[in-house]
Amino acid sequence: MRASEKAYATLRADIVDWRLPPGTVLAEVELSARLGVSRTPVREALARLSAEGLAEPQSGRGTVVSGISLDRVAELFELRSALECRAAELAARHRESEVFLELHRQLGNAGRLITDADPARHDYYRLAGDLDVAIDAAAGNHYLAQALKGLRVHLVRVRRLSKDNPARLRDAAREHADIALAIANGNAAVASAATTVHLDNSLRHLLQSGTTPPAPAVLEPSARDHHTSFPS
Repeated sequence: MRASEKAYATLRADIVDWRLPPGTVLAEVELSARLGVSRTPVREALARLSAEGLAEPQSGRGTVVSGISLDRVAELFELRSALECRAAELAARHRESEVFLELHRQLGNAGRLITDADPARHDYYRLAGDLDVAIDAAAGNHYLAQALKGLRVHLVRVRRLSKDNPARLRDAAREHADIALAIANGNAAVASAATTVHLDNSLRHLLQSGTTPPAPAVLEPSARDHHTSFPS
């Protein structure tokens, strides 16, 4: 892996997973020491992150991790609704029923994944991600899939603003199961409607339970762990 790709993947994962929360200064010298690469790959990585909206220039501070405001979440969900409802419709028209019937079965049992043994809910979110992947593949629209891929990066960050409520996650799993079943049955209108219901419930919960983001991180030049790649 090229040095710039390594720097980009590491910083992207740290930003998405909030190891680098909004407002953290992304100084080239410190990042270069932390990542064990020269400043040029770091500069290239920061340019890519800025293009994705994950970092931004700030007067007097250089490049910082971009902020997330609950005031803008509704706008994000407006775009999400347009894209995901259309994707669900297309998926229902071109689906492989067996794929979505199996997802419907797994999502119907997803409550067992939401336990204290997995406080980060990795297994649950992985299953929800499998539904996204299946819908994208069935929809068969490259440009729509690319737009959703960019949007989901920000949605993962937004998730950290809300309380991880097990009851809400179980409701969300049932909503996902309804979407999968509608697609499996080839009913585009129902798939779109089920997606609308899920997104409306998710937005309401997010706005009602929004919390104050954690304070910006202080980067230590010697900290070279957390080099986890973010699954697309």
